[in-house]
Amino acid sequence: MGDWTLELGTLGEGILSRLADMLDNPNRGWRQLAAAVTEQPRFRCSEKELLSCSLQVLSATGSPGRLLLAILADRCCPLGFLLHCLKKMEHRAAVQFLTTAVAEQIRITVQPQSQCELPGGRLVLSCQADGPHGLGYQWFKGKEEVLSGCDPDLVLYPLTPGHQGHYICRVSHGENFVYSQWAKVQVARRESPGGGESDGFIPSYKSVLYITHQPRCLSAAEGSSLRLECAAEGNPPPQYQWYHNKEPLSWGNRPTLEISCATTATRGQYSCRVYNLYHEVWSQQVQIEIDSGSFPARQLSQFYATDKVALLMGNMNYQHHRQLRAPMADVHQLTNLLRQLDFKVVSLLDLTRQEMHSAVTEFLLLLDRGVYGLLYFAGHGYENYGNSFMVPIDAPASYTSEHCLWVQDVLRRMQGRQTGLNIFLLDMCRKRNLNDDIIPQLGPLKVTPNIVFGYATCADAEAYEVNKDDLSNGIFMSFLKQRLLEDEKVTVMLDKVAEDMGSCDITRGRQALELRSNLSERRALTDRILNADSPDIMSARNLQWAIAHVLPESRFLCFECGVTVQLGFAAEFSNIMIIYTTVLEKPDTVATCSAQLTDFSEASGNDLGLELKLTNQESPQDAGSLLFTAESLAQLPSQSLYTRLSALQRVKDDLTFTVCLHYKYSSMEEEIQERVTVTVGKPLVAKLDLHRVRLPRSFSASSSCDLHCFRLPESSSFPEGLEGNLPASETSSIGSASTCWSYYSQPGELPERQGSLRANVPEEMLTPEFLDMDAPTPLRMEAWSLPPEPLGVLSCLELDRQKFSF
Repeated sequence: MGDWTLELGTLGEGILSRLADMLDNPNRGWRQLAAAVTEQPRFRCSEKELLSCSLQVLSATGSPGRLLLAILADRCCPLGFLLHCLKKMEHRAAVQFLTTAVAEQIRITVQPQSQCELPGGRLVLSCQADGPHGLGYQWFKGKEEVLSGCDPDLVLYPLTPGHQGHYICRVSHGENFVYSQWAKVQVARRESPGGGESDGFIPSYKSVLYITHQPRCLSAAEGSSLRLECAAEGNPPPQYQWYHNKEPLSWGNRPTLEISCATTATRGQYSCRVYNLYHEVWSQQVQIEIDSGSFPARQLSQFYATDKVALLMGNMNYQHHRQLRAPMADVHQLTNLLRQLDFKVVSLLDLTRQEMHSAVTEFLLLLDRGVYGLLYFAGHGYENYGNSFMVPIDAPASYTSEHCLWVQDVLRRMQGRQTGLNIFLLDMCRKRNLNDDIIPQLGPLKVTPNIVFGYATCADAEAYEVNKDDLSNGIFMSFLKQRLLEDEKVTVMLDKVAEDMGSCDITRGRQALELRSNLSERRALTDRILNADSPDIMSARNLQWAIAHVLPESRFLCFECGVTVQLGFAAEFSNIMIIYTTVLEKPDTVATCSAQLTDFSEASGNDLGLELKLTNQESPQDAGSLLFTAESLAQLPSQSLYTRLSALQRVKDDLTFTVCLHYKYSSMEEEIQERVTVTVGKPLVAKLDLHRVRLPRSFSASSSCDLHCFRLPESSSFPEGLEGNLPASETSSIGSASTCWSYYSQPGELPERQGSLRANVPEEMLTPEFLDMDAPTPLRMEAWSLPPEPLGVLSCLELDRQKFSF
């Protein structure tokens, strides 16, 4: 009868195209389906998405119904719900076709696995599928078909270096087809134990890596224990890394993932990366659902948020003041944690005053009645007469309040949005600014409940960071990240952080968290989201958030000499992007080649402040990235070159650059160059034009009108092909683009799978500068949000320079 719990995206292209043909009509068509799926809020389409669907008729090959189905597939629409909606709109032909198609659906049961073999050997790639009788199999290497008949096994014998590459299998029945996962074939060199070549020595790593037991979806009550299992076989022995919502779990490095007490933060998608020295495979992605209503002991279940949004700002590279380190690690760490709590997060580094002001203005557009809003700042700051000020990177040497962002003014503007919870986490010093004698006049604040201020340090004191290396957390974040996911009232959670800091010798007498709150209800960061807003307001809020998180699509550039280059993109923060180029294929006549990026400023008119010596580097670290490695960014057959673009908020025009291919033929000494100009639009936060001066806004109590009528910047149009992929809920796949890396980046035209990868975090040592009681170094919290790692107990940090274990 078919599995109706499967998602729409599992259907083959042939089935989807046929179904789209049935929906491209004015009576019982795609518009009626778009209205029917609103029965579940996460499948509602925004006006922009519906407009994109209707515009498909302008293209000879465009299909409004096909684009709508793609949108629903991106939101993981179950086949059973789609069938329900088709029955609801009485589309009998589509119901009959879908029922038949699901009954005859092709499902791949055995995926081809990456392998490494010696030349001359026999290598077999296998793909098996269930479905109707007479399935056909086609194998491809990259985009080229490999002639092997219709056999589910592809035999490469005798194996030669020319067989090395990526392979995929197309399983078809009539017009319906599905693709397998990519498998990488590597041809090993024969090496003797002494290092010389030998025809007889076979390396001990000759093996495959494959998963023998896949994890399964689970549903449980809040407070219960859960267990996910993934087993694999390989040589060398496999290692494991579990991911939750595409974020690595620091404690999930075993075949079994155990959760002793499930909370609302536990729900989401889980997958396991299995790898050894030579291979890598991923488990299937499974969903964990948590029923919060079935856990009677939960005291916070009566409260909920209509949405959760967060703005995180970290300033490090000051123009006239001491440089900071921790904001990078802190912002990235907090981003990962808040995403696990279903927050929409915008994370920004190194902002000027205008950019900070514009970022806050855009952040306020995301707030509305019942929304939980969280603002975090890590950088230099000060406090005068009870007013707190966040210092931008362009503040002059003798700055005053007019050069900074006034926290209390931001609070006043937030109050007009009637939010359910306002949280300020200020990771900065609160010393008096002797250059500033101005007492700003804000006027009386409204009497609104549920406001929480968490200061990294107490009044007239400094906040510190470990003065060791570029990936250090600040003191406040080192303790906060241990408690943030706890299912506690916000003030209770912060009280525990304060107690942890107070019980540690290294922080006692130096830095103490101060909590100010008028929280009148037992609200927690783990509260569930219930969308009480109208569909239009929710769609507008999601669209505004998604704009800052759209990466350019990966591209494949074909040069005249026969070389194919992949152009890939990854985001560290909402305003920092890495571009990498990888040579995927080259003719045998080409001896050497590399693809380099040039002409950023000249071609686009944007001044990104690139240092030429840091462009086109062999590793992300050499390009200026501190979080990621080349191995974690992309598993590609050839070496990649990396260029890191920061300060994307200052991009005024479409980002244009040149990809220059340098190559030499085997028979020539002279180097040849070919150039291709590439335009990628405005990536990530560049679409919000934060450099542009915002006019003062008046946020009235009925603030929802801002979301009904807000106008997107002219430059905020999405790249071609992405219009239909905007999220309609916090579970959207685009939402994870901000700080997530693509851990699947394979050749071909299939969509890339996005994920976030874990950085290698060095151990941190207390330095003499930090331990000098007479002259402590003021440590403003620098923020790099590291993948969640257990902080051991900081009370173990003794003054004899033991390690910080975070």
